[in-house]
Amino acid sequence: MIGMTLWRYLFRRYVVMTGWFILGVLAIIYMIDFTEFSSRASNLPGYTLAIGMYLSVLRLPNIIQVTIPFVILFSSMSVLLVLNRKYELVVARSAGISAWQFLMPLCTASFLIGLVMVAVINPLSSYALLKVQELEVGMGMQRGTVGSIKRTPWIRQRTEEGVTIIGAKNIARQGLLLGDATFIRFDDDGGIAERLDAKTAILEDGMWILNDAKRMRWTGLPELLDQSEIKTNLKPEFVEESLASPQSISFFDLPRKIEVARSFGLGANAFATQYQSLLALPLLLVAMTLIAATVSLKFIRFGQSGTVILAGILSGFLLYVVTVLAKSFGTAGAVPPYVAAWLPVIIASALGVTVLLHKEDG
Repeated sequence: MIGMTLWRYLFRRYVVMTGWFILGVLAIIYMIDFTEFSSRASNLPGYTLAIGMYLSVLRLPNIIQVTIPFVILFSSMSVLLVLNRKYELVVARSAGISAWQFLMPLCTASFLIGLVMVAVINPLSSYALLKVQELEVGMGMQRGTVGSIKRTPWIRQRTEEGVTIIGAKNIARQGLLLGDATFIRFDDDGGIAERLDAKTAILEDGMWILNDAKRMRWTGLPELLDQSEIKTNLKPEFVEESLASPQSISFFDLPRKIEVARSFGLGANAFATQYQSLLALPLLLVAMTLIAATVSLKFIRFGQSGTVILAGILSGFLLYVVTVLAKSFGTAGAVPPYVAAWLPVIIASALGVTVLLHKEDG
């Protein structure tokens, strides 16, 4: 039976190693993101170095959520390799401590890190992403922020003034603020009556407020408008559910958003898949730890460190790719969201346990 002193030692070593990996990844991501963002935004009016640095900081929580599985994989491998090279695991084994016992602190730490990601980092990331999207809309940037939609969204409204198709190149405030918005209005015969292109469009009570708009009709020259209003019967909740990206919604708000979306007749597959993926994240990190353990416990004995480490990296990458693909299928509605989120995690965990059982217990 593993003692509490050794348990705390392994737990602390793993948490410290993970913390250093997270800091290193954040530093690299920040430099890359700031450089890439500056190259895209340096010619925009209102852009300054301070704004670029601020936006890159705001994007970090969202990006670390994407990279945390790899952080856990490399951190787990590093801790086990260091313990193996220093023969600490050999001593532990000679004292009758099995691999399952000294892996328990690492798996527990991975699970707790997953909980922190879901309960703390995700709400912070959602709030920061909303601020980033709003600032980018104000600067007139095109899409490209992590968590933004990858296509131009279109929604349709019908009022006493007729049918209007609404599109935007960028969105913020979970769909209530549109950047580079386009409003195409149809007449009673189904023909296009006019088109309005606005720098921003804000949904308020019963109307869209268009700023810096250009109105184009089949007859006459384009007309520039400082501000224009278009009546709407769209509820803010409906627009929010139709246009908001799942990454911009906090884990604690997702159940209510899913319920509201389904009350409007929307599938809410993207929201449901995001919610289930966040629920599965702690176990995904545990699965990454198990995968790291399968390739890091006995490499010295067999003298295949480089090959085995590469195999672990490839295995973790394969699990991540399968998880992303499954999430895409869940978002598209091809498979139920809970299947898309949980099946890869369960299979990876089962495979990791099976390999460890074969190696440790024969």
